[in-house]
Amino acid sequence: MLKAIIIKKIKTQMSNRKTDNKTVIAITHGDFNGIGYEVILKTLSEPKVYEDFIPVIYGSSKAAGYYRKMLDIPSINFNIINSVEEAQAKRVNLINCTNEDIRVEHGISTEEAGKAAFDALERAVADIKKDLVDALVTAPINKKNIQSDKFYFPGHTEYLEQVFKDSQSALMLLVNDVMRVAVVAGHIPIKDLTSIITKELIVKKLTTFNQSLKQDFTIVRPRIAVLGLNPHAGDEGVIGTEEETVIKPAIEEAQANDILCFGPYPADGFFGSGHFNKFDGILAMYHDQGLIPFKTVSMDDGVNFTAGLSIVRTSPAHGTAYDIAGQGIASENSFRQALYMAYDILQNRNLDEEIRSNPLPIEKSNERGKNIE
Repeated sequence: MLKAIIIKKIKTQMSNRKTDNKTVIAITHGDFNGIGYEVILKTLSEPKVYEDFIPVIYGSSKAAGYYRKMLDIPSINFNIINSVEEAQAKRVNLINCTNEDIRVEHGISTEEAGKAAFDALERAVADIKKDLVDALVTAPINKKNIQSDKFYFPGHTEYLEQVFKDSQSALMLLVNDVMRVAVVAGHIPIKDLTSIITKELIVKKLTTFNQSLKQDFTIVRPRIAVLGLNPHAGDEGVIGTEEETVIKPAIEEAQANDILCFGPYPADGFFGSGHFNKFDGILAMYHDQGLIPFKTVSMDDGVNFTAGLSIVRTSPAHGTAYDIAGQGIASENSFRQALYMAYDILQNRNLDEEIRSNPLPIEKSNERGKNIE
């Protein structure tokens, strides 16, 4: 209880400080033939969105100008810069990372768009490594056309885990106002699940998840639900044994390490009954097990956060949406929430660092003779 009071007090003090507008958030344009620029520009068309940070788009001035005209958003005036050090507060800054001869083709996967997506990502990551950027928000990529000898990963999560080798295991975490869903096996084919999901991996993901809920979301004692792998969580071995031989031992080991985790729960009943409301986080075994229920309730405003990295990275929970690209109807809500969340997590990490640098003293109670916090 005392910890909660101290956290609330520090949060209030931090919120009362005047923002110095020095927080820089990099925005990579993703696949410019998808809806990336549409959701980026719709979001940034309202200056109040970036009052507390400096947005820097890593992309193409030609593509950005094309979509600004298509969307009829004359209020956005791009501040074209050569380096992030030139970025200005209260402006939509843009760094050219591509050849200006690019051709925008709505809803079509092209090699050119894939190369442009990686070039922007690579440039933004380089600036983050130089401590010139505080957080990264990525617009959707096409996982096929971005592949090259430099990008041979199934997605942003795995690429960033490799780039920031100082990080612990990266964890794909989907967040909305209702639930926080993480997955043990992210972009993994179904046929490989039983060989990938081990007790050691589950414990590793639970450890990362628990730490992120504390540090990034300021939850003092997070409760994590763990889903089973098989239908009905195996029905005590009748429909599969992984729950008994892998998942339960992992839960027990994590509990021994002071992680409040419970399960394994049958996934269908867990979500269908609303049981998820009782937990701060949910650890699914594989991608679709966690993302289908999440996106069913939160396709338009969910956020994909990569937990476990030394940097803050978020993205909208949707993909390139080629089917509606260029029509101007894409919702920017998910991208807007990704921007807000990146900034909030930065503040939460600063709060966590401040608390750790000034830990609460442990006092002895004269009445009970026990240590209390």
